[in-house]
Amino acid sequence: MPPVLLRLRDVEKAYGGLRPLRVRELTLHEGETLALTGVDGPAAEVLVDLITGSALPDRGEVEVFGAPTSSVPDGGAWLALLDRFGMLSPRAVLLEAMTAAQNLALPFSLELNPIPPSILAEVTALANDVGLAEPDLVRMAATLDPLAQLRLRLGRALALKPTLLLAEHPNALVPAESVTGVAEALSRVVEVRALTLLVLTADEGFARATAKQVRRLDPATGDVREVGGWSSWFRRG
Repeated sequence: MPPVLLRLRDVEKAYGGLRPLRVRELTLHEGETLALTGVDGPAAEVLVDLITGSALPDRGEVEVFGAPTSSVPDGGAWLALLDRFGMLSPRAVLLEAMTAAQNLALPFSLELNPIPPSILAEVTALANDVGLAEPDLVRMAATLDPLAQLRLRLGRALALKPTLLLAEHPNALVPAESVTGVAEALSRVVEVRALTLLVLTADEGFARATAKQVRRLDPATGDVREVGGWSSWFRRG
């Protein structure tokens, strides 16, 4: 059995919603792809913050990469932990006045004008993996269409070769007609880079298109259940 990268047990966190975020049991092994539905935008932010150690649960335990987040000793250790996550999120800021290539280069170097050849090779590889077209690399990030911006965000999330990719409602970043493109981009890069993936989404169809496992969180109880069975077949009609 591959090692466990993420485990939440009896987690509860108040955040100003109608009820606290509750997760009774959630486990993700290395190499798995899992989509979790039933988590709205505000709750997803809280869940990502708990997983990355940006916040601690009010009760229960969050364990990542074999250790509880409560055991992180200081800010330096937390930053090192954070580097092991790739974050595909509406909260990830693009530098809109820079080109797409400069945005992709930023995690590697502050030399951006011009980008050093060795860094440019990294940028080109990232762009190829996420399907960002070559002409888009020289355009300002602000001028890219929503799907190209999503591909750029995905490239940024992958730049430092993360152990675990967290996708926080990624389909919310684009209009409905581009959601298929988001699913294709995410699925492709997960396969190419053999990533471990956790997707948080409200769209069950998108969940099935991006992850091999689909589960639903019951926000009232915190139970996490596999999505499937006869009810899913009826919904497909």
